[in-house]
Amino acid sequence: MNLTDQTWLWAIPALPLAGSALCGILHYLTIKARMPKRAHGAHGHDDHGHDAHGHGHAAHADHAASDHGAGDHAHGGDHGHGHAKVEPGLSAFAPWIAVLAMAGAFALAIKGFLGLQGETHALESPAWDWIDTGTFRIDLAIVLDRLSSVMTLVITGVGTLIHIYAAGYMKGDKHYAKFFAYLNLFVFAMLMLVLSSNLLGLFVGWEGVGLCSYFLIGFWYEKGWPAEAGQKAFVMNRIGDASFLIGSFLLVKLFGTLDLSDIVAGVSGLLGDPEKKYELLLAGLFLFGGACGKSAQLPLFTWLPDAMAGPTPVSALIHAATMVTAGIYLTVRLNPVYAASPDLLFFIGAVGAVTALIAGSTALVQRDIKRVLAYSTVSQLGYMFLGLGTGAWAAAIFHLVTHAFFKALLFLGAGSVIHGMHEEQDMHKMGGLKKHMPATYFTFLAGAAALSGLPLLSGYFSKDEILAHTFAHGGAYRILWGIGIATAAMTAFYTWRMVALTFFGKERFDPHHVHPHESPSVMTVPLMVLAVLSVFGGLLGLPPVLGSTHALEHWLEPVTAAGNALLAEHGTHALDHGTEWMLLGLGAVIALVFMGLGIRAYVGGTARDEKVASSAPGLARFLQGAWGIDAAYTAYVVRPMQLLFFVVAIVIDQFTIDGMVNGAGAVARTCGDRVRRMTSGNIATYGLWMGAAAALIAFLFLKRIG
Repeated sequence: MNLTDQTWLWAIPALPLAGSALCGILHYLTIKARMPKRAHGAHGHDDHGHDAHGHGHAAHADHAASDHGAGDHAHGGDHGHGHAKVEPGLSAFAPWIAVLAMAGAFALAIKGFLGLQGETHALESPAWDWIDTGTFRIDLAIVLDRLSSVMTLVITGVGTLIHIYAAGYMKGDKHYAKFFAYLNLFVFAMLMLVLSSNLLGLFVGWEGVGLCSYFLIGFWYEKGWPAEAGQKAFVMNRIGDASFLIGSFLLVKLFGTLDLSDIVAGVSGLLGDPEKKYELLLAGLFLFGGACGKSAQLPLFTWLPDAMAGPTPVSALIHAATMVTAGIYLTVRLNPVYAASPDLLFFIGAVGAVTALIAGSTALVQRDIKRVLAYSTVSQLGYMFLGLGTGAWAAAIFHLVTHAFFKALLFLGAGSVIHGMHEEQDMHKMGGLKKHMPATYFTFLAGAAALSGLPLLSGYFSKDEILAHTFAHGGAYRILWGIGIATAAMTAFYTWRMVALTFFGKERFDPHHVHPHESPSVMTVPLMVLAVLSVFGGLLGLPPVLGSTHALEHWLEPVTAAGNALLAEHGTHALDHGTEWMLLGLGAVIALVFMGLGIRAYVGGTARDEKVASSAPGLARFLQGAWGIDAAYTAYVVRPMQLLFFVVAIVIDQFTIDGMVNGAGAVARTCGDRVRRMTSGNIATYGLWMGAAAALIAFLFLKRIG
């Protein structure tokens, strides 16, 4: 690896960290400025209480009261969000600080990308001597190579657009500055994850995004259920993180280091020893367990659909540009570890395919627009792991990039719809919105077309490349390919069902109480930029059959070379041009046919859903509940654990242990009270006790001599 010393690389994660700190200070100063006003008010709630500016009263609320510009005439009165606007004070500067920090990081990411042209494969900052035990040493450095540069551009680029959108979406929220402090901190943690030179630094970022997701998913904790969703995400990710740690310990045992470049370089030297090869397989399996938690794969995917409880910009950031991509990044970063075991690769591909099928089928029947997109994210992540399971590292990263574009667009577009519909998220209560929200409508169409894989759009090329690699492997992989094809059909159907229910057909809302309107430009301009990226993002990876070079695959060659060399030892899998054209045509036909079926079934309204619910209620419940997996966790894991905790906390601790201790104290206290009553200070009483004692002694003496 060709390295050059670059100190400035530390500034890429440092800028969002500094932005987070400054926004946190603004939040503190804003609270302090509000305190005197609250002291003379009619109610005594603190800054976190359920006052007139709270967020806990709207049944379908997705974000706080907003003043999104003069054009939002529907806000206020009976047609508003149900919450009074909060004067921002000093927190009004928070979005400027956060966006500038992100833009600065993005500019530095572009500088790093340009510095990697030619023969320069990586840029490295000076190392920080972090841990030195004498026999084990960890130096932390920032490394920007071909893979981390792609991730950094996505994180900072898409993240900047989400921050700009959030400036309008969250305006009026009483915790405006705190929200941007969390958002910047989230990006800092993700940048540390992808830029760290060793697995321990990566794990710090890994835990950081988990902590920030807890903060952001439960941001409106006053409602109750967002706090529960944040706890669920936190706990399920800790399960995956425990697996991650076990895998890391095994790598330390095998390589004596956590440096990522040393691990990648040392894999081939272990393959001659069967015992070490087996331990390497176990390490990869446990690390994949961590990836399943962070990237929401079976069996740890159920937290991600509930993560939509957070504000919509949070959903876009988590589902598209940051946290859920960490597992894919980790697998590609350690690609030789996985390439060394074909069985492990097939297992990864099988988990990805099954997860894609479960989530895709579940999205077919959801009514909440954000919930459709949440299950869609789980399904598309499954596609990425299916690609990794075939050793198609570049194809998985390609789909990661295009998915970041169109899924961020769709989530932000859904937020624009929810904003315009005054917090309504149920698609059955929408319809006909294209005339009310033209900018949102046209940009949403671009995202939907890319997600469903319409020909020549970004999702078409990235999804079909994964399916082509799966088909080329033959054997049992053909089963996974069949699952992928079925999921692609479902994806096109549920995507255009969502579009038809939201934007087409008759209006199903009460026009006397709901006045749909377009979002302000601070929200629609990021949608337009993402729409362009969603349409043209496929240029990053045009298939060779079209006579072009796969730009992203060529870019990632220095990172994937070691894994590709190991894969070549097990045989190559290539398709002839005729088969490639056939698969491209099949993908196009499936997308177009099921797009048409989705629009035709739902352009007239909700009758199709009502028919399914009445004719096959069992199937509807089965799909609504994601195949009953979450309910099974509740029944067989959560409730037994709650019962166990009740027995330990109440029966054993309070009744048994505390009962014995408190009982002994009560006995001692009672005896003491009774003895204390004997010392009354009355001479007659003392004489009575002395006489009684003398009589008892005399009785015992006489009994003994008799």
